[in-house]
Amino acid sequence: WLGLKKIYSISKQRSYILRIELQDWRGNRRHIEYTFSLGGPSTNYSLQLSRMSGSIPNALPERSELRFSTAGAPNCPESSPGGWWHSECEETNLNGKYVTPRSRGRLDRGKGLYWKPKKGRYYLLKSTKIMIHPTDLKSFD
Repeated sequence: WLGLKKIYSISKQRSYILRIELQDWRGNRRHIEYTFSLGGPSTNYSLQLSRMSGSIPNALPERSELRFSTAGAPNCPESSPGGWWHSECEETNLNGKYVTPRSRGRLDRGKGLYWKPKKGRYYLLKSTKIMIHPTDLKSFD
């Protein structure tokens, strides 16, 4: 984990694209890319996103200010632990505990790394990767 201060310092130098790569427990790999801006310490490192492309449905609110917090989403009874840009009652948490699926594929929802689009399936994740690159770079490939 690079840290919010360093990411903020890098991202304020020019325009960047945020890419999130996800792998589920069946070995499926998917990604999503956003243009983004990251606020500084005075905004609790608020994140604003605009989806560009990807192979997975969006699970993060666009064009709204997501504040980084280690307390989970406010007013949510089953709020997830771990620092993240929490919103609503947790559509996603890529900084949760590392949890494997239980027998018969049952999920410990809200405890592990997960991605849950509003209208889509729930992805319990085996691995995640969050990267940025300048917008003038052609691609990650």
